[in-house]
Amino acid sequence: MFPISDDNPTLRTPVMTYGLLGVIIAAWALVQGAGFNTVALASSVCNWGMVPGELSGRAPLGFEVPLGDGLACVVDREPFNWLTPLTSMFLHGGWGHILGNCLFFWVFGNNVEDSMGRARFVVFYLVCGLVAAGAHVLVDPTSPVPTVGASGAISGVLGAYLVLYPRVRVKLLVPLFIFLTFISLPAWVVLIYWFVLQVITGLPQLMTLRPEVSGGVAVWAHIGGFVAGMVLIKLFENRSYTDRRTSWRHRLHPDHP
Repeated sequence: MFPISDDNPTLRTPVMTYGLLGVIIAAWALVQGAGFNTVALASSVCNWGMVPGELSGRAPLGFEVPLGDGLACVVDREPFNWLTPLTSMFLHGGWGHILGNCLFFWVFGNNVEDSMGRARFVVFYLVCGLVAAGAHVLVDPTSPVPTVGASGAISGVLGAYLVLYPRVRVKLLVPLFIFLTFISLPAWVVLIYWFVLQVITGLPQLMTLRPEVSGGVAVWAHIGGFVAGMVLIKLFENRSYTDRRTSWRHRLHPDHP
């Protein structure tokens, strides 16, 4: 299911949502070569992606992780590795990766920003991303594989949306065999379904016999970010903004809860 829009109007222009999307897209185009420059893409992922085993010191120094033909990421102990939980939030591994993250952020981010204010939203976004990175390191502390993506921070936004607007209708594009259709569901159905999928996908990673069956996706970062968003939203929420938004939404969509 791909979210397209929601019945949740904003009161103010979501400047920070647009700004964060702009930084993510600029990093993809200018730093990572938009995925077309293999060396730039591999170099950015290796140098500025987060490697759990480097942060924990438990990955073997000099261990090589293949990133493509003739390319490998080598585990090191560089001081700037401690910046990678932050820098990795703005990098991606491919077109599908960045488009999926930007789509979810586009649909849900503006409403969360509009419920807490612009400065708070940026802090909230970054904190959720750091918690997500910490969850990934905690679950897989020896991994030498670099991790990139905004999905941990965006998961925090999804968790916040679930707490704030569980009954808002979300419009989804759903592939049915060879056809595409649109359906509208309450946000709580969409977001809990998404969260359950992450948990189901991530559970095998907790099994010491076959941790690789998670498929290389940092799903525990998604889970950690989502839970962080749910927990932290009441600290960051501006209740007056939320009440005004709810009143305005009911005027525009009186048939919806």
